[in-house]
Amino acid sequence: MWRHKQGRGVEEQLRDVLDKLAENSQKAINDGVYEIEYQLAKSDKNIINEIRNNSHASLITEVKFSSPSQGEIRQASDPVIIAKSMVEGGAIGLSVLTQPYLFGGSPKFFAEVRRHVKTPMLMKDIVVDKVQIDAAERLGADIVLLIQSIFDRRLAKGIDEFIDYAHKKNLLVLIESHTKQEFLDSIMTQSDLLGINNRNLDTLEIDLKTTQVILKEQKKDNRIIISESGIETPQDIRILTQYGADAFLVGSSVMRSRDIKGSVSSLVLAK
Repeated sequence: MWRHKQGRGVEEQLRDVLDKLAENSQKAINDGVYEIEYQLAKSDKNIINEIRNNSHASLITEVKFSSPSQGEIRQASDPVIIAKSMVEGGAIGLSVLTQPYLFGGSPKFFAEVRRHVKTPMLMKDIVVDKVQIDAAERLGADIVLLIQSIFDRRLAKGIDEFIDYAHKKNLLVLIESHTKQEFLDSIMTQSDLLGINNRNLDTLEIDLKTTQVILKEQKKDNRIIISESGIETPQDIRILTQYGADAFLVGSSVMRSRDIKGSVSSLVLAK
């Protein structure tokens, strides 16, 4: 886990974390992680329509075996079995980590899941180069994640260009923000979905009120707003819904569960 370093400004510490994330992606690119030689078909379902037409809580559940903040979350096992359990529990979307460093992800995991489920899928990674968008398209992803702060701090350049490139690849774009300013910046783009990460990348701490603070007094955008990180209970779902979230990205709490299907179902039925 990254530790809070004494005697250094928040701005500098945050830059350290983001630099590390970006460096890991560049290393993965250099190592050929995103060189995909096959083409998989994407889902025939549109995640936006699925969310708008869902009478229950709309969950995008995440297949991930480790993270920078928690280390190993679950012993690496068959991602297909896990993904199918999530869908059986009522998840309307799946997020699969493809970043190998610190997250234990893999394009191979994504491909294995894609071959066995028809649910819309998000390729979860730290995107700093269009080669990763190419990989998402080849893997049959429906959605690609872009992190606003990565672009704001010039660890990748031209977020509008990245969005346009993803759209040309027939991919939806989810832009993730953590602060009010980042959220306002994301609204100015042509992204398809807006994400609010409740995790602070400086401290790696989670506060569900991040979603409330960002959406309070904020004119409702007509795009789907997804609250991410720290969601563990049905009560969390109900609270975040009151804050203005339309859907929920849930990873660690479900991945730690002995009953993945039941865990997902309890959250889905919260609404």
